[in-house]
Amino acid sequence: MKQIFIFIIAILMFGACKKDLGNYDYHPPSEPTIYNLKDTIINAVVGDTLTINPKVTFPDADPIKDLSFNWEIEIAEELRSITLSGYPLKMLYNLGTGERRAKLHVTDKRNGLKYTIPFKIKGTTQFTAGTIVLTVDNGVTKLAFIRPDKSVINNLYEGLNGKVLPTNPVQLYHAKPLPYQPNNKEEIWVLCNDPAKESTILDGATLLYRNPFSTQFFKAPQRINIGRIEGIEEMGIVAHGTVNDKLYRGTLSTAPFVPDYGKFANSADGDYLLSPYYAMIIGKNNQGQSSSFYFGFNAKDNSFVSFDGGGIYRGTDYVVDNSISQANSFNPKSTGQGQLIYMKPSSGTSYAFIKDESGIVQELSFRIAMENYATRTISPIYKRVFKGNSLVNADTKWQRSAVNVFYFSANDKIYKYNPVNEDLILLEGTYSGKKVTMLKLSADGTRLTAGYEGAILTLDVSVGKNGNILQTQTGIQGAVIDQVIKN
Repeated sequence: MKQIFIFIIAILMFGACKKDLGNYDYHPPSEPTIYNLKDTIINAVVGDTLTINPKVTFPDADPIKDLSFNWEIEIAEELRSITLSGYPLKMLYNLGTGERRAKLHVTDKRNGLKYTIPFKIKGTTQFTAGTIVLTVDNGVTKLAFIRPDKSVINNLYEGLNGKVLPTNPVQLYHAKPLPYQPNNKEEIWVLCNDPAKESTILDGATLLYRNPFSTQFFKAPQRINIGRIEGIEEMGIVAHGTVNDKLYRGTLSTAPFVPDYGKFANSADGDYLLSPYYAMIIGKNNQGQSSSFYFGFNAKDNSFVSFDGGGIYRGTDYVVDNSISQANSFNPKSTGQGQLIYMKPSSGTSYAFIKDESGIVQELSFRIAMENYATRTISPIYKRVFKGNSLVNADTKWQRSAVNVFYFSANDKIYKYNPVNEDLILLEGTYSGKKVTMLKLSADGTRLTAGYEGAILTLDVSVGKNGNILQTQTGIQGAVIDQVIKN
């Protein structure tokens, strides 16, 4: 009896369904169509605005009013993703180089239906060739980038990283690996002496923030005050420099492809305060073997000092040879009270400019013979009042050519000085009466680059030329402190 009852119910239900068939019309919801996006690769340039606005059609609806757009971009190396909303996608691209997986999530706000369109973004960089410029704009440290076509991107660091650089900028340093250092990435060091904020290390390809400068040390000192950082061209990313008035050298004890290669270990021990105007001098000894040493000035007792090729402080344990000294000579182990304002020493004849306790700039000439470091010798030649003494001020910038021709600034003017005959010449190039804030001389000594508020000039200082302007670059925000040319 129970089975008969179930059978009757089933027949009635079948009949009801059959009777209902055809009594209504099914209208599937309209589906948006996104053109030219699915499984494509969108090119993005780091530091430029990325805009993605594919064509969208939506039958019987308004795409902008009835759809919501959410863009998801994966950052695989950080195990995270970012999400941006709206149409079109518009962002300053700062996610580095290489391909990144991305998705566009489209939601029909009328019914909640969602659609996902996968694609990829390929980040490239516009910073492969051009000039990175460090400036100060009303007390704020900034970076600018000059493209090869001379167009300028200002306030680049803040735009890319959403941060402000430390104050009191000192220099830019380009840490560029050699071909046999494939696992060491190119870096730009933005070196500042801000007591409240560390200097920064940027990715050399993208100019994105990478690390604080303290990570360049195995064990960072509590205080990091930058004097000057120099590179060892033959060793790629290995650098040396003055930090807290001490000599620091990048380590060479590890393989070039490991992360610790080139990091700073402990400073060179010794009772000295090393001026930033020192040099690592590389040459050959009497046997034709490669030889290197460091030569500088100890501001603690006003003496010329040296370090051996391994960075061990040797102080004044050199021989003083007075055989070529003139009557107005000096003692290199005790030059008298004063402040070294510029020196770029080299083997052979060198010069130093020291402001004495009365404020007079003295020019010191001497010979350095330390290629055979076991018989290291300094031969003082003379001490005299610098012919350009009255022109030197606290903001004077200096450069020296390989043949000991000096260039220095005096407010808005630049002078050329040859100590052999005391020839002092005013160069032609100037910029709107503005003060010179940077000087850099090309390696071949034929072009002098001068930085100003808002501009950079390139002057011709080759043989027979008097500093006429070869190129003018304007449109830079702030006073130029330093530059790095990438090519």
